Amino acid sequence: MHEESLHITPDLTVYWQSGFFKLNATIVMTWVVMAILVIGSYLITRRLSTGTKVSGWQNLLETLVTGVRGQIQAVAEQDPAPYLPFVGTLFIFILFANIMAPIPIYESPTGSLSLTAGLALLVFLAVPYFGIRKRGFHYFGSYVKPAFFMAPLHVISEISRTISLAVRLFGNVMSETMVVGVLLSIVPFVVPMVMEVLGLLTGTIQAYIFATLTTVFIAAGTSGEH
Repeated sequence: MHEESLHITPDLTVYWQSGFFKLNATIVMTWVVMAILVIGSYLITRRLSTGTKVSGWQNLLETLVTGVRGQIQAVAEQDPAPYLPFVGTLFIFILFANIMAPIPIYESPTGSLSLTAGLALLVFLAVPYFGIRKRGFHYFGSYVKPAFFMAPLHVISEISRTISLAVRLFGNVMSETMVVGVLLSIVPFVVPMVMEVLGLLTGTIQAYIFATLTTVFIAAGTSGEH
């Protein structure tokens, strides 16, 4: 088995190092995905049309935004407008980070626990942000329901679900990378190609799950329910 097949996380691929600082694949690929999304968004939205004739890219973008908006509405049972930019950005970033995996020189940054932990931390901070934004400081009252001594348990619950959110995404992406790497070393290319296709489906599902759980957590915070 080649050494590269053992690189189950992009953290192990180091392009440049100076002292304690390492420029690894996680950092590089994260910026690559962000650059693609920013440039792509600019190119698609610079000539938006409100008429009946729209470009295929605009139609795809509108379908994606409408789908995310509808999913937030269905899960949160609230006006999706305040949450759409945050949840939508998370979904699109994770989706593109995952579906670009078949590109030979690309390593999905979501296969790094440091990145998934960062994304989960954003969700952890977003819940009280949206909760306070909607309910004011009454948001913190839900921590002492039904009794004051429940507050530490609520805090532990939020920390544990944040860890779970990070580990779930990391674990699924890492395991798919491991399976493809092992199959590539012991069988012909056909099976790994099938696994890559299945990996695209799995990556899409993982982006959907992460965005849906984020919406559930935010909806719970804004409605006062834990």
